[in-house]
Amino acid sequence: MSKQKQEGHRSAPKDSTYNGIITITKSGIGYITPDEPIKGLEYDIEISSNDLETALNKDRVSFSILAGPDRRNKNAKGKVIEILERSKTQFVGTLIKKEGSYFLMPDDHKMYAPIEITDGKEDLKENYKALVAISNWEKGESPEGKLIEQIGPKGDHNTEMNSIVLERGFLTSFPKEVEREAEEIGKRSIPIPEEEIAKRKDFRKATTFTIDPKTAKDFDDALSVEMLGENLVRVGIHIADVSHYVREGSSLDKEAKNRSFSVYLVDRTIPMLPEILSNELCSLKPGEDRLAFSAVFEMDLNTANVKSRWFGKTVIHSNKRFTYEDAQEIIDRNEGQHFEELNLLKLLARKLREEKKSFGAIDFETEEFEFELDENGTPVSISKKERMETHKLVEEFMLLANREVAEFFYTQYQKSGNIESAPPFLYRIHDIPDEQKIEELGIFVRALGHELPISPKGGVTGKDLQALFAQIEGKANESLIKTAAIRSMSKAIYSTENIGHFGLAFEYYTHFTSPIRRYPDLIVHRFLFACLSNEKLPKKSFQELQRVARNASDREVAAMTAERDSKKLKQVQYMSNMVGKEFDGTISGVTKWGIYIAEEETGSEGMVRLSNLGGDYYKLGEKNYAIVGERTGKRYSLGDKVRFKVTSANPEERILDYKIVE
Repeated sequence: MSKQKQEGHRSAPKDSTYNGIITITKSGIGYITPDEPIKGLEYDIEISSNDLETALNKDRVSFSILAGPDRRNKNAKGKVIEILERSKTQFVGTLIKKEGSYFLMPDDHKMYAPIEITDGKEDLKENYKALVAISNWEKGESPEGKLIEQIGPKGDHNTEMNSIVLERGFLTSFPKEVEREAEEIGKRSIPIPEEEIAKRKDFRKATTFTIDPKTAKDFDDALSVEMLGENLVRVGIHIADVSHYVREGSSLDKEAKNRSFSVYLVDRTIPMLPEILSNELCSLKPGEDRLAFSAVFEMDLNTANVKSRWFGKTVIHSNKRFTYEDAQEIIDRNEGQHFEELNLLKLLARKLREEKKSFGAIDFETEEFEFELDENGTPVSISKKERMETHKLVEEFMLLANREVAEFFYTQYQKSGNIESAPPFLYRIHDIPDEQKIEELGIFVRALGHELPISPKGGVTGKDLQALFAQIEGKANESLIKTAAIRSMSKAIYSTENIGHFGLAFEYYTHFTSPIRRYPDLIVHRFLFACLSNEKLPKKSFQELQRVARNASDREVAAMTAERDSKKLKQVQYMSNMVGKEFDGTISGVTKWGIYIAEEETGSEGMVRLSNLGGDYYKLGEKNYAIVGERTGKRYSLGDKVRFKVTSANPEERILDYKIVE
């Protein structure tokens, strides 16, 4: 567990109480990180399962110290006194019947107690998945729970997908009042009223198109482009005007704020907004007039420098819906529908990318996978996604709009000379990396035969990381090192305080370009429109907006975790048909209990237990990231290419077991 900082320790008398966040391991032991360092205690406080007092993973608790560290254990022993704040009260799991009562066996392995269903227990079915909320929990007793939803039979594809979403706190449907409100908006907004069009700048004659994935239905951004003269190009970045329809304080707005994000699973999208808005009214569909909030730039074709910028409400008409593949084919062939426009955007995007790199932006591209499922949701193939130039093209213009909106707002207010009266704003920030994590990354990289420049003060710059990525480009361990580098970075979050974006090398950055699927973008639209209209900005204190920022940052993690969970489930299901077969892979992790291997073509990660290596007694060499045999000196190092056999697959636990083939 984490070591506590030495400065400012308080003493630790046993009758004192402290506060902190508890982490529960799979074995049911807790570790508390105190809010403030405690004198004489360098490590987290260990809580035995008997002293948890019903505390669950990530709960905020008060606790006392029972005993200090000893020779065998550096962690002091403690006892939970009170649960101050529950991190989670709703759990997904499988229903079982025992002695006439139904219990939920939670999917979350850190929830260590079955929940007895005491409310809503009619028509329950064994081996069905369900969502249950804890209603009461006395020490020494089973937690009692209320049934929220019986999801479906365990193992069924739809059941498992919905379970993943519900486990992360996202609803799979919308409350009736939210659906009703969305339908009413649709009825009065189609067709677009002429009086609304009259208020806006009309871009319907500009050549405009969308570029999205094949399966996309929510088109929230479109691009327009036209030559104004020699080397001068006007680029319009048109974003769905969700704020026109979703008004602050409405039922729709409250629901969107709670969700904060759409969730993208391997086979479906759980939208932030009802489909009448996300897929219809707000979606910038081809051949239809749509309301947009636009960022329009006049740019030098040779340098991509922005000569002028304009932000405002518009009406647009998309001429074409491209997939990334369609647009790439036209660019590659040098001919086809809207080739001239696509080519101009390509040239500008390359210049923008070069400029970003010169400032120290980091290319964190890692391998992604796409899944082909049959009609029953069974994975029939998994393949690496190809990242094309059209992906980078769209990305660069979205980054441009986000950066320019943030800089405009900052310049208008924070630099106006009256900072105290400046309204709050929602920035997307990325802090500089933690020195200790960068030091550990440097050791890791060195163990793989490469070098990460680290300054004597312990920090790195974006250009240092660029140099590392240049060293490993095309190498077998490129993806592995990039993944390790990402894990060593601070996480990008939302905040009212602008500290810049380290990874992008931007001084100002926000999220403006995806209001259909991200609530922070909707907030930014409202603030920007009020600013442009010289209206009084929304009455949100910094504290209130920071709460929105914290919630959005948390929900983003939950959405990404759900996405990863759905991919992991399908990878395990796919490999369950490969038991006994051999594959090539890369060692992606080494621990004291085993070796993790990622299969080369599908990324499916499984573990080889040390007990299954055989022929020697193997131990973890932490400094060189390797498992080493004591007698033979046989070494398995992070990044090594290995041949392995699939020995077992457990979709329920999402676990794959491998065995190395010599």
